[in-house]
Amino acid sequence: MKIYGVTGWKNNGKTGLMERLVAEFCARGFSVSTIKHAHHSTDVDQPGTDSYRHRAAGASEVVLASPNRVAIMQELRGAGEPSFTELLARLRPVDLVLVEGFKREAHPKIEAYRTAAGQPLIAPENATIRAVASDVPLHLDRPVFDLDDTVAIADFIQKDLGM
Repeated sequence: MKIYGVTGWKNNGKTGLMERLVAEFCARGFSVSTIKHAHHSTDVDQPGTDSYRHRAAGASEVVLASPNRVAIMQELRGAGEPSFTELLARLRPVDLVLVEGFKREAHPKIEAYRTAAGQPLIAPENATIRAVASDVPLHLDRPVFDLDDTVAIADFIQKDLGM
């Protein structure tokens, strides 16, 4: 599996870029999975559902299966968060895994950057960032793409990964 990340500070367009890249690579015929890191507590299950009730009762793992999808919810219950490598190992093989977040991991990345977010660029201090997708022109030591030019960004990633 090839791995490529989209990183950047909050409100810089990471999720929108991820969404567009998933659609673009799928349209090109590639199978794609994603991993997203959240810094806050998150719950994909809602109070009142049967699966939520199973977890609330103490289940370590709940598998919710339907004709359209399968969700596996694992409660850490005080255990450490799984490593990036452990998370990758849980995925079924695909052509490309797009990763949102995990800026300190060693996989190649593109940084999403919006001036309005008011955050500094990460790229100058992070060699794993191979390019920047920005809403303004930048002069850097690596390629800079328009944040909305999904095709050019996907072309770059595809070439960078040798796909």
